[in-house]
Amino acid sequence: MTDSLPRRVRIGLLTGACLYALGGMALAQAETLDFRQAVDVALRQNPDLMAVQAQMAQARAGINQAEGAKMPKITVSAGVTRTNDALNAFGIKLSQRQATFNDFGANQFLGPQSLGVAPDNLNYPGSVNNFNTRIQAELPLYTGGKLQGYMQQARSMLMAAQAGDQAARQQIIYHALQAYDGVYTARAFKGVAGKALEAAQSQVKTVDSLFKQGVVIKSDLLSAQVRQEDVKLQQDQAANMEAQAMDALHVVLGVPLNQPITLGPEVMVTLPEGDPNAWVGLAMERNPQIQALQHQIAAANGKIEVARSDRYPQVGAMARFDTNDPNVGFESRSYTVGAQLNWTIFDGGVTRSAVDQAVAKRMELQAKLQSEQNQLGMQVQDTYRKAVDAANQVKTRELAVTQAEEAARIVSKRYADGVGTLVEVQGAQAQLDKARADLILAKQQVNLQRAALRLAIGDLTLDATQPIKPQTQAAAAQKVAADASSKP
Repeated sequence: MTDSLPRRVRIGLLTGACLYALGGMALAQAETLDFRQAVDVALRQNPDLMAVQAQMAQARAGINQAEGAKMPKITVSAGVTRTNDALNAFGIKLSQRQATFNDFGANQFLGPQSLGVAPDNLNYPGSVNNFNTRIQAELPLYTGGKLQGYMQQARSMLMAAQAGDQAARQQIIYHALQAYDGVYTARAFKGVAGKALEAAQSQVKTVDSLFKQGVVIKSDLLSAQVRQEDVKLQQDQAANMEAQAMDALHVVLGVPLNQPITLGPEVMVTLPEGDPNAWVGLAMERNPQIQALQHQIAAANGKIEVARSDRYPQVGAMARFDTNDPNVGFESRSYTVGAQLNWTIFDGGVTRSAVDQAVAKRMELQAKLQSEQNQLGMQVQDTYRKAVDAANQVKTRELAVTQAEEAARIVSKRYADGVGTLVEVQGAQAQLDKARADLILAKQQVNLQRAALRLAIGDLTLDATQPIKPQTQAAAAQKVAADASSKP
């Protein structure tokens, strides 16, 4: 295994570790956490999912608000007034049903010659108290489509949030799979390093024995010892990779890094059912991010209707009940009913600009949708090709490991018989280490590419994963190769 391999694998293992949350949930120390349980923990504690849930709550509140706007608006008010303003004082007395002829200055009217006299009681009334209570109901009769536009916006945003919730859940499953599978990949590399160390130790013993017999020179022994120390370093690197992979899993699950986790069995992601040629069309229908954009466009249509509604008249009805009394009470009652039409004929282009802005926003979303659909189609094709390629590589890498093992055995035997060189032995062992590492990478890519394919199609669920028992891993590798050859 070369020095560059740990870095490549480490990058792959940490790709999915972008979701960080300090979890307060403790896992039982002796409890085994399988992949389904790991996903369940991640779904309960992931902050992105919580944010989407909040968006859904906002959208539901928006629907309730739009529906409530169609209902009558009823207000109750109470107030007290004291005034000596001539107009208001006379109006209050009328509302209280207490106006008299004397309020018109009847005591100063002495006949036709008094017509030019300004009555003091009317022009300079005393202070008047009024206790008013009012119940008023208002009902919109016609809004030019504004209420319908608000309702369309709210419902579409709720559906967009629900699609976003599905997208977030599938992303969490994908990142959890990356981290969970990354731990087993790191452990596989650790196993490769362990086998390499066993081979290096055996090589040192063989060279030491040949050196004592005088068959080889001391430089061979020193070279074998250096190789052994180098492999020990690689084993330490593999152990660090496992620790990093486990840390990445903690981060994805949102649990403290010092919380012990015992993993369940490995999982294998299955290929989607159906014809690969139809997967692109299926992705356009089922991908939740595409669905969210489509619902956002529908919401933009609602916003256009809201903006356009200001071009049309607004009609509403009103009913009001009042009481007006000089003291606290409900004696003098009155009612008012009516309807009103408001129509803005000219507003300096404000409404037109609002409509243009809403239309431009819809065009932006439509262009974004087209771009996302184009990229999604390419992503489906690309991930499928990579999944098939990785499955084919598994079969090829398994043959390469078998060949490298046999080559290493033959070269080692030739060296022990004194007809080979140590350079050949170490070269054969390096090839074997590399073949084993390449096989691990190919197996990891099969899972990740299949998961990416299902994520693009929009059906990355727990049902798409199957646990692998240790005794069935060989059969699983054969199934990977069979799946690769069965798809066109």
